[in-house]
Amino acid sequence: MSTWQNALVAQLHTVFGSDAKVVEALGEVTLTVSAADYLTICKTLHDHPAFKFDMMIDLAGMDYSEYADGAWDDVWSGARFAVVLHLLSIENNQRLRLRVFAENEQFPVLASVVPVWSAADWYEREAFDMYGLVFEGHNDLRRILTDYGFIGHPLRKDFPVSGYVEMRYDTEQKRVIYQPVTIEPRENTPRIVREPGFGQNAK
Repeated sequence: MSTWQNALVAQLHTVFGSDAKVVEALGEVTLTVSAADYLTICKTLHDHPAFKFDMMIDLAGMDYSEYADGAWDDVWSGARFAVVLHLLSIENNQRLRLRVFAENEQFPVLASVVPVWSAADWYEREAFDMYGLVFEGHNDLRRILTDYGFIGHPLRKDFPVSGYVEMRYDTEQKRVIYQPVTIEPRENTPRIVREPGFGQNAK
């Protein structure tokens, strides 16, 4: 690890103690926290003079339902859904990846961090839209990339490639309507095309 990574890991253990599950890999420091402590730790990372992570670069949802077939148990708690934040401290010139797992797979709920980093607003809406993650305290949690009538969450591992519904314009109703998908699943077999006489003159 570089000097700043060593310093950051030491500060994380000093401030959070046993609550700090820290992993350093590929030049990145990752802190994994529980859903119950998520918002409190975010506020500490933002406000504490040892950290000052005043910028949230990215927030993304994750679906670990098929994650390496359990080969990464040292960094995977077994929960299906998680949120990963990438934080930057401009003053300290440090980066941190923060990860939190939602406890309930059927209804994954996490606290919204918009009060800490306002930039999280649309990122949390995207994670809700794509993964179905609910952010408690978000004041405008609605779809942002798919249509309002869209069914399901397309980045979940169990979401079918064809989706659940399709849209078409109905000439009788004179409006766009939704209907069950009419595409029949099929297996594409690649077609091999060769020039006439291919291989005849091979020696």
